[in-house]
Amino acid sequence: MAALNTVLLLLASAAIVSAQRNPEISYISQDVVADIGGTAELKCSVQFAGSFPVLWIKKGKEYGDEDEQKDVLISTNSILLARESRFALRHDPESTTYTLQISDIQDTDQATYECRCQINLQTSVSGTAELTVRLPPVISDNSTRSVIAGEKQRVELHCHATGFPPPEITWRRDNNALLPTGSAIYRGNVLVIHNIKKEDRGMYYCVATNGVSEGSRRNVAVEVEFPPVISVPRPTLRQALQYDMDLECLVEAYPPPRITWLKEDIVINDNSHYKMTTFTTTDQTTDSNLRVLSVEYKQYGQYTCRASNRLGIAEAQIQLTESYEPVCPPACNVYGGAGAVLPSVTALATALVAVVAVRR
Repeated sequence: MAALNTVLLLLASAAIVSAQRNPEISYISQDVVADIGGTAELKCSVQFAGSFPVLWIKKGKEYGDEDEQKDVLISTNSILLARESRFALRHDPESTTYTLQISDIQDTDQATYECRCQINLQTSVSGTAELTVRLPPVISDNSTRSVIAGEKQRVELHCHATGFPPPEITWRRDNNALLPTGSAIYRGNVLVIHNIKKEDRGMYYCVATNGVSEGSRRNVAVEVEFPPVISVPRPTLRQALQYDMDLECLVEAYPPPRITWLKEDIVINDNSHYKMTTFTTTDQTTDSNLRVLSVEYKQYGQYTCRASNRLGIAEAQIQLTESYEPVCPPACNVYGGAGAVLPSVTALATALVAVVAVRR
């Protein structure tokens, strides 16, 4: 600031050599809004300036003693002082208009610009113009990224964004599913879910838009903790002897469940009679399959699919009974004419052993 005052003192002193009518600002640009990379012009017309210096000054901002930004002297009369290639100055003597042009606008150009005619050390006339830079939305780091909650809890999803004009915040769900509010779109920084249910789980989208760009989006994963819920696509199955059969149960649970299969209260493990496979279809849905290999008489009966996590246990039963004809799939593949069946590899092996024994 001291350096700027020294310059002003020298300029004003040079002008106070003759009396003249006091200058006045007859026109200054209204507040200007520009896009990043664009061009802005600030105009200032001064009447009766005479030999008094006319200055363009970029005003600093006071953030505190350490972060204070100082005023920057850009030009005096028709002389550009700022060493910045993006700045240009035009002077029209007839209208005594000084035009400050800023090209390739940057966010740091946003500031208050003062046009000042310095009369003496204590006296000056001035006007200001605010240059505002349109900025695309940027979602703030303090916005919600993910949430894990128990059923019936109250959940708040926060989304905040910077930018100019101030961004509008909207909420959506994956695949445009309805929000817990009952609508497909919710406008506001905070989406509140009262008494959250397991059906409310999934991906939510916070979208910030202000017309400057396509906007900004953040995915917010919402997980709901709940005890296992089991569904059985086919609770009763029939299969012929020596053919394979698949028993299936679908389990919804979070945290992920531990799944076990039982027959008559005895836990089943992988062996020559059974093969278990489990895979996750979604974050909270698990498909468990028990394949009964080459069904024997002792394998008919009731099976239990049991799922458990720290919130609870669930069970579902499947009944396997005898059929006089093989059921496809998975027992066989169709080949030849309609209705023809191909036994499982195990069944073929068993039949081959029987034929060999007869021949002996």
